[in-house]
Amino acid sequence: MIFVTGATGFLGHNLVPALVRAGHEVRALVRPTSNTAFLRELGVELATGDVLDRDSITQAMQGCDYVIHAAGLFRFWGEQRNFERVNVEGTAYVLEAALRHNVKRVVHVSTVVVIGEPQPGVLIDEKVPCRPADAYQRSKFDAENLVKMYALTTGLPVIILRPGACYGPWGNYAFNRLFFTDPLRGLRIRVEGGRNHTFPVFAADVAQAVLASLTRGRNGERYNVCGDCLTHNEANAIISRLANISAFRLNVPTDLILALARRMEKWAERSGREPYYPLNLSHYVFGDWRVSSEKAVAELGFVPTPFEEGARQTLDWQQQRRRPQ
Repeated sequence: MIFVTGATGFLGHNLVPALVRAGHEVRALVRPTSNTAFLRELGVELATGDVLDRDSITQAMQGCDYVIHAAGLFRFWGEQRNFERVNVEGTAYVLEAALRHNVKRVVHVSTVVVIGEPQPGVLIDEKVPCRPADAYQRSKFDAENLVKMYALTTGLPVIILRPGACYGPWGNYAFNRLFFTDPLRGLRIRVEGGRNHTFPVFAADVAQAVLASLTRGRNGERYNVCGDCLTHNEANAIISRLANISAFRLNVPTDLILALARRMEKWAERSGREPYYPLNLSHYVFGDWRVSSEKAVAELGFVPTPFEEGARQTLDWQQQRRRPQ
């Protein structure tokens, strides 16, 4: 039995079906308000709880052999305390329960962006020092350190995966919004001439890496999981051709987009709603993200889907969602 957190999220929608297809029994931790219809259709066992509820996690994990901790709070805007509670405290409760139940392995889903601002000309592998630049990045880095501490001090078998910018079916945020949804709606802009590299990974590929990590890889190790790193122009050109839309992107000056983001954040402070362009988004769109997944390829058998194929499947999914039911 595999215990999964984050089963109803973006990654979970790709991960849980992959686990079921591979013949695994799955128990998913779900909140009372979550839409669990697809999990029920898959025959997944549901355990009502929350990563912030220690007792519910401990009870739900009983009898499980493996744990996949994929739950987390990912936003470009928000209170630091909220990120810490979900991403750090929630991870602590999962690790405590895993230790108590003597599970065979915990696969912890982190993120490449724990490194902070990418340095020019540096290939980002697992040895690059981490200097988190925002509240989300800090919380995920703190969670990683907690996982490693448990591995070193208790012998709990763990593996840490660091996906890149996830895209694919079931995603409506971050990369999917900026590179797919916005251009399809006619919002076709770019920054810094589109020359910076982005670091996409197809969500289904992350699911396969998680699946491999249940039995492959070295305990206590971190693995980057990323597809080919493309310039923004290269990604836009592929998506535009597949979607049959114009490849033109209006280049917005850096100072202008940052000024707009600051203004939006002022409005957000009053409304309490995340701005369309949060300032923290700059860490991602202005960075030159060149990520190496060689370690995952060698030790986990990771094989990334070519971006063109992943983009085609993403566009097909978006088109299906727009069709009348």
